[in-house]
Amino acid sequence: QLQLVESGGGLVQPGGSLRLSCAASGFTLDYVAMGWFRQAPGKEREGGSCISSSGGSTNYADSVKGRFTISRDNAKNTVYLQMNGLKPEDTAVYYCAAADLGSTYYTGTDYYTDCNPGPNFGSWGQGTQVTVSS
Repeated sequence: QLQLVESGGGLVQPGGSLRLSCAASGFTLDYVAMGWFRQAPGKEREGGSCISSSGGSTNYADSVKGRFTISRDNAKNTVYLQMNGLKPEDTAVYYCAAADLGSTYYTGTDYYTDCNPGPNFGSWGQGTQVTVSS
C-alpha cells in the first residue's frame, strides 16, 4: 500500500518562502505522476502543482504559477514543493497525491496526468498546515 507523508509546513510571513516534502513508502514513485494541492477551511481543494513520473514535465494552477515549483527525487522516493512569494491567500492545508495508473497517460518516457484534485489521484497524504500571516 502506497503511503504519503507531508512535512515542512508552518507559519511564514507574507513574501516569505517555504519548502514542503512528501515522502512515499510501500511503493516506488518511479512510474507515478504526482501532485500537490491545497484546501482552505470551507473551500474546495485547488492550487495544483503536478509533475510527471520522471520530472520531465510540470503543470501549475494559475493561482500558484510563477511562485511555486514542484520537483522530485525518485532515488529518495520524495516529492517537493518550493513556495516563494507567499501570500495570505496561500494559507491552507497542503496535500501531496499520487495518480492512479488507470488515469495516467504515457508518452513513451513519462507518465503524467491531468492536474486537478479529482479521482485521477487515488492516494493522498495526511496534509501539512501552511499559514501565511504577519
